[in-house]
Amino acid sequence: MRTAGVAFLLSVICGGILTPIVRHLANRFGLFDHARSSRKIHGKPIPRLGGIAIVIAFYAPLVGLLLFQTGVGQLFLAERDHVIGLFAGGLSIAALGLYDDVRGANAWKKFLVQFAVAGLLYHLGFRIDVIANPLGSEIHLGWLSLPFTVFWMVGVINALNLIDGLDGLAGGVALVAITTTFLVSLQLGHPLMLLFTSALAGAIVGFLLYNFNPASIFMGDTGSMFLGFVLSATAIQTNQKSTTAVAVLIPAIALGLPIMDTLLAIARRALRGRPLFQADKEHIHHRLIAAGLTHRQAVLVLYGFCVVLGAGALVLTFANSGQAALLLVVLALVAFIFLRSLGFLRLSRVSETAADRKRNRALRAAIRPLGRRLQRITRIGEISAIIVEAAGVFGAVEMNLRVGAESIAFATTGSDDPPTGEPEPFQGQFVVPGGKTIDERALDVKWHDGRREVDRDTEIAIDILCEYIANALDGLNESQPTKAPPPTAGVGPRA
Repeated sequence: MRTAGVAFLLSVICGGILTPIVRHLANRFGLFDHARSSRKIHGKPIPRLGGIAIVIAFYAPLVGLLLFQTGVGQLFLAERDHVIGLFAGGLSIAALGLYDDVRGANAWKKFLVQFAVAGLLYHLGFRIDVIANPLGSEIHLGWLSLPFTVFWMVGVINALNLIDGLDGLAGGVALVAITTTFLVSLQLGHPLMLLFTSALAGAIVGFLLYNFNPASIFMGDTGSMFLGFVLSATAIQTNQKSTTAVAVLIPAIALGLPIMDTLLAIARRALRGRPLFQADKEHIHHRLIAAGLTHRQAVLVLYGFCVVLGAGALVLTFANSGQAALLLVVLALVAFIFLRSLGFLRLSRVSETAADRKRNRALRAAIRPLGRRLQRITRIGEISAIIVEAAGVFGAVEMNLRVGAESIAFATTGSDDPPTGEPEPFQGQFVVPGGKTIDERALDVKWHDGRREVDRDTEIAIDILCEYIANALDGLNESQPTKAPPPTAGVGPRA
């Protein structure tokens, strides 16, 4: 216990010192999270990569204690496989997050690494073999243990990543969950998990000093995925020593908020016909802000909800089967009331959801042939005709594709002057991936229909078009000219 306390203090100090250093480096090299999407809450570019500080602040005290006569060496040796899994797996997930923050990685690349790491940990003894059943005998998974364990780890990693949408939210949620795991480890007498959970708690506290609203740095995918990994792994290992009446239920309840938010996101996107891996602005924290709460108030409300879930998870460790069943019913009722108050789980939205699904499917059906044509272009000028059709699909009066300061494809579908009595046009800027900077390749879109923002469904469709354009630009011969051809019908220079 004393060693765990030392690890916590050292991690707090390391996190507090390293975070501003990482922030300075991110500012110096222009590594920002840009507010270029309707789902972004912050209004200005914020340095990311704060997760690097969390990772170092977590591992550095553990390595430092290993070098002294603290008994950590004997503990690591006694549970060598588990230590190897937490070190190797954590560093692999952190490296994946860093690559995603700096270069960008698609969903399938991330899943490939995450599943591989989860499989490695299963081989090293991080396994879920039993599912609790408070109403009867426990369920032994048998051969299903492998897929269940792997999906648990990958699910928690991505759940923490998805909930990282407000200043301090992911860090605070992780702090409550890891504190719950620490207390369960203390009760069950698991010294290795005590050490690892206390080190992670300290690293989070040190980082939150700079990440709580108003944040001066974000953790990025490096931090959120790393937190999800350590939380999922330590929860598995801690609760292996739990009684079968509560095994697996404790970490699932302690991580209830990110798990619920992820399941709701998957269901919402599937029902509305949206791509599962395209973010939106309808997470639980977005709904709280839409209800009138400030950024900080929303975070504090979610902290409180997590504390309730964490307390419920701890009570489960002392409960018998009947008490556990009653507590689960109470927690489920609390969660239902909370979610319904935010507009979730309402049957009245079924018709609206069906209409959204029809519209989204139609949008993507119109974009797909444009994507196929972009794959076949051989000259930069061929993009212009495709841009004209795309403007019609989105109801835009103007679309301008540019690389740097140069316009390479420009399309108009009507007069650049708004109709009499109509409000000024609204213009959105969308990033075309592949540029060296966030502004190097962009698609500017203008509407005269009175809108003041771009709805998320339209934004997703335009983002998909931008990905097609990026692939087309990357596939062109660099020696070909980048100037647009002479104007044709519907295509012309900017007025």
